[in-house]
Amino acid sequence: MHLLIHKKLYLRIVINYYQMQKLLTLFFIGLLLMSCKNETKKESITEKQDEISYASFGKEIIADDAIAASSMAQHYNTMKPGDSIDSKIIGKVNEVCQAKGCWMNVDLGDGNQVLVKFKDYGFFVPKDIAGKEIIMNGKAFIDEMPVDEQRHFAEDAGKTPEEIAAITEPKKTYSFEADGVLLIQ
Repeated sequence: MHLLIHKKLYLRIVINYYQMQKLLTLFFIGLLLMSCKNETKKESITEKQDEISYASFGKEIIADDAIAASSMAQHYNTMKPGDSIDSKIIGKVNEVCQAKGCWMNVDLGDGNQVLVKFKDYGFFVPKDIAGKEIIMNGKAFIDEMPVDEQRHFAEDAGKTPEEIAAITEPKKTYSFEADGVLLIQ
């Protein structure tokens, strides 16, 4: 009988051992599945942004913090010749130098436009970007353009000889020296 008690006790211990082993196995399988599930969740969380592509000219710039051309028009209205403001502007190109792409006029949205030249004559933009949106970084300032320079720009823009001859007085211009330009594709 003593042997029978030991045998029952032994069987009970073995059964409990296997049950415990099953529970531990299930527990670890559950942990494994949960850890895999969390990993999948991390991978599936992605920020979806509409990627806008740009063609870059001059110094490499980023599109962040650009102000609308119409906001810059208000700044120009308060400036005097000799004043300058570091700025990044987004606007629409009205006109581009057809000789080289060495300057462009950008619409300010208030009937005025800003004449954009490129720092140190170091880069040019494509000649076919009139009507396209750009972001430009650099210095905004007020300038008085002499007659000969106005005529030069009129010639580059493809104006007629009569239109060029009609330029007879210096003109106050909104100007911008860009060190970098992004053309929105």
